[in-house]
Amino acid sequence: MEHVSATAVTDAAGIVTGWSEGARRLTGHTAEEVVGRAARELLAEDPPGSAMAALKGTVVLRHRDGSLHTLVLDACPVLGGDGTPAGYVITGRRPGAAEPTLAGQAFQQASMSMSVFDAQQHYVRLNDVACRVMGVPEEALIGRFFSETVEDAEHSRGFLANLRQVVETGRPARYESFTGAPALNHEHAWTCEMWPLRDAGSTEPIGVALAAFDSSDQYWARQRLALLNEAAATIGTTLDVVRTAEELVGLLVPRYADFASVDLLEWVLGADEPPTVLEGDIALRRVAHGSAHEGTPEAAVRLGETDIYLASSPPARAVREGRAALSQAGEPDFMRWVAERNTRAPAGRTYRKGVHSLLAVPLRARGITLGVVVAVRIAHPDDFGGDDAVLGEELASRAAVCIDNARRFARERTTALALQNSLLPRGLPGQAAVEVAHRYLPCGSLAGIGGDWFDVIPLSGSRVALVVGDVVGHGIPSSATMGRLCTAVRTLADVDLPPDELLTHLDDLVTHLASDDREDDAAELGATCLYAVYDPVSRRLTTAAAGHPPPAVVLPDGTAHLVPLSAGPPLGVGGLPFEATEIELPEGAVVALYTDGLIEDRDRDVDHATDELCRALTAKSETLDDLCDTVLKAVLPEEPGDDVALLLARTRALGADRVATWDVEPGPVHVAATRQAATEQLTVWGLEEASFVTELVVSELVTNAIRYGEPPIQLRLIRDRTLICEVSDGSSTSPHLRRAHAFDEGGRGLLLVAQLTQRWGSRQTGSGKTIWAEQSLEPPDF
Repeated sequence: MEHVSATAVTDAAGIVTGWSEGARRLTGHTAEEVVGRAARELLAEDPPGSAMAALKGTVVLRHRDGSLHTLVLDACPVLGGDGTPAGYVITGRRPGAAEPTLAGQAFQQASMSMSVFDAQQHYVRLNDVACRVMGVPEEALIGRFFSETVEDAEHSRGFLANLRQVVETGRPARYESFTGAPALNHEHAWTCEMWPLRDAGSTEPIGVALAAFDSSDQYWARQRLALLNEAAATIGTTLDVVRTAEELVGLLVPRYADFASVDLLEWVLGADEPPTVLEGDIALRRVAHGSAHEGTPEAAVRLGETDIYLASSPPARAVREGRAALSQAGEPDFMRWVAERNTRAPAGRTYRKGVHSLLAVPLRARGITLGVVVAVRIAHPDDFGGDDAVLGEELASRAAVCIDNARRFARERTTALALQNSLLPRGLPGQAAVEVAHRYLPCGSLAGIGGDWFDVIPLSGSRVALVVGDVVGHGIPSSATMGRLCTAVRTLADVDLPPDELLTHLDDLVTHLASDDREDDAAELGATCLYAVYDPVSRRLTTAAAGHPPPAVVLPDGTAHLVPLSAGPPLGVGGLPFEATEIELPEGAVVALYTDGLIEDRDRDVDHATDELCRALTAKSETLDDLCDTVLKAVLPEEPGDDVALLLARTRALGADRVATWDVEPGPVHVAATRQAATEQLTVWGLEEASFVTELVVSELVTNAIRYGEPPIQLRLIRDRTLICEVSDGSSTSPHLRRAHAFDEGGRGLLLVAQLTQRWGSRQTGSGKTIWAEQSLEPPDF
């Protein structure tokens, strides 16, 4: 076939889809240029769709040395199923040379693999490229059935199906496959164009012609793009450093590498700041690894173990230099690294002899190096190349951002949790009104730590305040706001405000906090709160809520129900009043205060969760601590989406043997009788040691109530952990301390009371005010 100078295959429009290089040797032009020009000229004279058996013509080309050459062109149409040309096989020859045969036209020295099959899928003819791809000479294939020459059964089935389809339908087909080429010793992607062959004047196909193009570059480009798209969807699904590293390894093995590992610098998993300089040997902690084959030494470095990478090793170089480090078998650094891994691996887990390529890519995010990902190829035939390094850097970059996000989230979550724990009460103060138990569970979801809190605040008159609250949002800002509100509640409780008034002042505070935040993108500040006051003397519970779930009460008979509240708006909303609800409780009743994270969730029905809570509260438990655990186990979902605060209080009562009350007639003459009655009551209680101070306190407070207050006037003594003296009257004017001048007759009474008692104060009541003072029942320590 030396007389043929150029061969090409075109489609019906004359667009060249394959060509040989014979024309370049003759004219200095490629066959694409030669045949493309000729095809356009020939087809312009006789357009596609004509029933001509062949097209002929000549073309004159100038050689690169300046000489002119004439080529005789023959165009043989390849008919489609409708009888019109689906393409052309065009050959060029020197003038005077013998006209080539049809077989010669189709099987020139083309750059593509070309084959001809009969109708039963036996080989009829192959060109040189096809024989080179198959790895055997043409005579060894002629007459053989296609499936007998291919080891890959799946590829064989797909290929044969397309060959049969072309014969049966008479229509061209395209088939893409991915096979191994034994002679080339690596895998290739092929795009195969198949079209039917017919005898002149016949419409029935007698065989199939095939042109196969090596599309490996395009195939691998698509595979890399698919891998990047998959990385965007599968890496970083959680804000967990280790899980993100495992997702990266799962993506790399086995498609990209036979073994992959992710090692991070120590500071990434701790609370330290990143090092400013990375020099010499590098210490890295293994967080994830995986292999596709037995014999890969995963156990050379165990998960969670810190390893020292020598300065000359590819991973250490990648970390220091901030770019991918390629290393192949035979290179000293690569061989030292493999030998060092093998010496540390258990028996039977060393690298096989087939290990031949390594790629180490640094994990960098926001200009900071976090660690390194190491990929090793063993059974994979190709070494890592430049394209692999680019892909590895892209994958590592995406994974590094996700790892850094997870690291930042973990650090902020730890900080917020530490802040929240420091603000929550560690040991609840001792008091006689209630027995308490509590639980706080931080959120484990992506949202982070919230702003839930609880508190138990002793009040005057042996009363106690029970508080739970929840700040909108999550993270450190919410924890900080929670601390401010918790402090504000304690301050307002010390003033002894009723629950509804306390929430009103707290609502004003939240509104001021939100208005003082001058950041342009500041989040809306809001919170919910439940404030309840229990009096063990009257056994009454007074409750008010600001957008918070109502408390649950379990009576001694085992029945449980929610306290009916007129819930006000959340704190910071404003515009609506808060109303208090008062109920009487028997001794031994359990009051449950909680945040909405216990009963509310995206996939839960609130009413059903509330019923579960009431049922769980009626469970028999030895202690309140056990009851807390029972409630959380029964009500909480497996993965709660919000923080949970739970506060249980079992009520106690102060009986008549510990409380004494006298009505005082208005008039100074009744002070002495009142003082005497108080002294006699102390004798009954066995508290004679407190008589002197008590007489002074009773005398001063009763005298002030008679002189400055309004009837009715009442004296009450309460024997609790302290001795409490209370004087109530109908005036709302509160007293205050003042220092008397040298010759003043009054002004020293309250100053003496403040000096002689443990603490004193006043509180407003529905009918006036109460002045109280507490004395320690323990002997003074002089």
